Amino acid sequence: MTVVRPIRPPAAGDAEPPALHARAMDNLRFIREAMEGASSFTAVPGWGQVAIGATAFVATWVAWRQPTARRWLLVWLAEALLSSVVAGITMWRKARAREESLLSRPGRKLITNMSPPLFVGALLTVVLFRINAISVVPSVWLLLYGAGVVTGGAFSVQIVPVMGLCFMLLGAAAAFLPWAPSNALLAAGFGGLHVVFGFIIARRHGG
Repeated sequence: MTVVRPIRPPAAGDAEPPALHARAMDNLRFIREAMEGASSFTAVPGWGQVAIGATAFVATWVAWRQPTARRWLLVWLAEALLSSVVAGITMWRKARAREESLLSRPGRKLITNMSPPLFVGALLTVVLFRINAISVVPSVWLLLYGAGVVTGGAFSVQIVPVMGLCFMLLGAAAAFLPWAPSNALLAAGFGGLHVVFGFIIARRHGG
């Protein structure tokens, strides 16, 4: 005959099982972190991209009229600084409107993955200018900016990596073209692509 033994009551020194609410909070924290890691950074500013494209068209025209390579480069460096300010402000405003943090996990991943190609581009610009190879700069800019947009855009809306690929295609073409056409591709990339994809982002994902 099977003997049924009573369950031993917990002794006074035994550890108590974790409270139900504590386990529930741990589960909720895990789910929230998993969702945050899998989500996309949607605060990419569409109208900000359009504004950056418009300033790039102006920069192309002003830079082309400069008598020296140094002054041409200074115009584009000023444009890079201006576009960075415009991108930062418009991204912050869009993130605030969506109640989305710029320092969320997708936002940090976007910045972390986009920064190395841009840093390399800045460093190569100095090197190429010093060795008087300024004609290569348009191709380098388009290729590395496109690479940064592709890698960073993997954590954003789907249209962003497509824009990066288009930049890389223009950069590849500029590598085999003379100085004047490669400058035109700078306008097509930093001007045209930003305007076109900015409109698409604004229509599909808000301003």
